[in-house]
Amino acid sequence: MTAAPSIDSLYAQYVNPQWVRLLNLLQMNVSYERCSGSELFTADGRRILDFLSGYCVHNIGHNHPAIIAALKEELDREGPAMLQSHVPGLAAELAERLAARAGGRLKRVFFTSSGSEGVETVIKFSRAATGRAGLLYAEGAFHGLTCGALSLMSDQFWREGFGPLLPGTEAVPFLDVDALEKQLATKKFAAFIVEPIQAEGGIRVPAPEYLQTAQALCRRYGTLFVLDEVQTGMCRTGTFLAAHGFGLDPDMVVLAKALSGGLVPVGAVLMSAAVSDSVFSSLKRAIVHASTFGENALAMRAGLATLDVLERESLGERAATLGAELRRRLSDALAPYEMVKSVRGAGMLSGIEFTAPRQLRLRLAFETFRHIHPAMFGQVLVMRLFRDKNILTQICGNNFMVLKVAPPLVATEGQLEEFVAAIREVVDLAHNSTGFWAEAMGLARRAVNV
Repeated sequence: MTAAPSIDSLYAQYVNPQWVRLLNLLQMNVSYERCSGSELFTADGRRILDFLSGYCVHNIGHNHPAIIAALKEELDREGPAMLQSHVPGLAAELAERLAARAGGRLKRVFFTSSGSEGVETVIKFSRAATGRAGLLYAEGAFHGLTCGALSLMSDQFWREGFGPLLPGTEAVPFLDVDALEKQLATKKFAAFIVEPIQAEGGIRVPAPEYLQTAQALCRRYGTLFVLDEVQTGMCRTGTFLAAHGFGLDPDMVVLAKALSGGLVPVGAVLMSAAVSDSVFSSLKRAIVHASTFGENALAMRAGLATLDVLERESLGERAATLGAELRRRLSDALAPYEMVKSVRGAGMLSGIEFTAPRQLRLRLAFETFRHIHPAMFGQVLVMRLFRDKNILTQICGNNFMVLKVAPPLVATEGQLEEFVAAIREVVDLAHNSTGFWAEAMGLARRAVNV
């Protein structure tokens, strides 16, 4: 009897063979059997701490019992999950809750199935509201991988090979107010779309004055001020929106990822009534923009339950307090090591930035790595943390020298301390063990053709 094909071989044959190769190369290809809170349990008996949260999806932890119960109740109700020809009550309830939590001019909500789809919505709505076609964004941004969202990203790695993207998009350096005003003064831009904290750009946290000035300049020149809070929203940075922590009142905000507790695809674009009315401006335009799965009952029920959990467990306040303490502990633990440049972040979104070593014995190996691939050093750290310390994390997608530290907001103090000890030991190994670089060089040789 012929043996059944493995999951890996099926995935490689029918989905993406290079993903299987990459996970195998990094020794991160494990089978997860159960996920709970901040812990992942594998088929071979390992317990792994999740300090990535699915790129800020699992803010309330994996498989929160309240979300599971809400979804089971909704399924048992056998209600109109996706009828498409009625007024969905759950969408109305969730929109009301989101608008109340967001405050300011954010009075309306359009539901989507992802953050990328939310950015596409922003593009259309901002053009309708302003009558302008241009779109302005910050260098180093990550807004999604659909063609419209990709048009708002400067990194050629993500854009290469996908042909002409949207015309009329322009990048300005993040944190550069003068460059921003120069572009805004042309009055050709419908929106300035920016992450309040650049996550994939390296956990770049601006001074509040930058974003406040950017908002004021947008108002002056008639450009909508739009925040992509796909990673920073839902209490990740301590406040419900990062906008609240910076004292902002944006025209539009994109949410996704953590909105449904990590169990149902969902996104939401919060906006002013004026922006919404510019699209849904008449009876005949009532359906001019829609999303098939956007208001489905399971996503809406999960969203309502997620808001309940965030409030009931005070996860925003917890993120602010424990996140600050985590960065303090990381800074103290990593201070002796020359390759650690800084530790920064807000709430439970932190980054550890590394830099080239000064010592010649370390620098030669480091530069060899960088010549092979600029992400090689960071990926070796990720691999070591996963394989040797049972910690799941990742480097930032647009800044390979920054390790992202983003555990679920329910992570315990003991788990945070476990991470601090683990990263200190791995960084110490990089500074003091020739074995670290020898093994890493072997990985680099195997990675040449990946």
